[in-house]
Amino acid sequence: MATTPNANDSPLEDLNDFRRDVLTVLDGMDEPSGQQIKEKLETFYSQDVTHGRLYPALNDLEEMGLIHKGEVDRRTNYYEATSRGRRELSADIRWRHQMAGVLDD
Repeated sequence: MATTPNANDSPLEDLNDFRRDVLTVLDGMDEPSGQQIKEKLETFYSQDVTHGRLYPALNDLEEMGLIHKGEVDRRTNYYEATSRGRRELSADIRWRHQMAGVLDD
């Protein structure tokens, strides 16, 4: 039985922090490759991001319908947020701002 979301539920609550960061970084780029996403995340985290961590997260996001994977050539894919992914990310950002406002009271 599905539960009804309430004001305390993040729109992306099923994502761990890393997947949410991948979606956020990817959405701010123009059809990045996995390598470009990896480099951006490494700058953000100030540490290495392994392929074994990144690509399963990208696959999960694609399976959830939050991103689309396309092919640049036989060796390189590009990624982009879907309409649903952008909508969910925007809702998550709004939710975080609302929760921060609640915490500031």
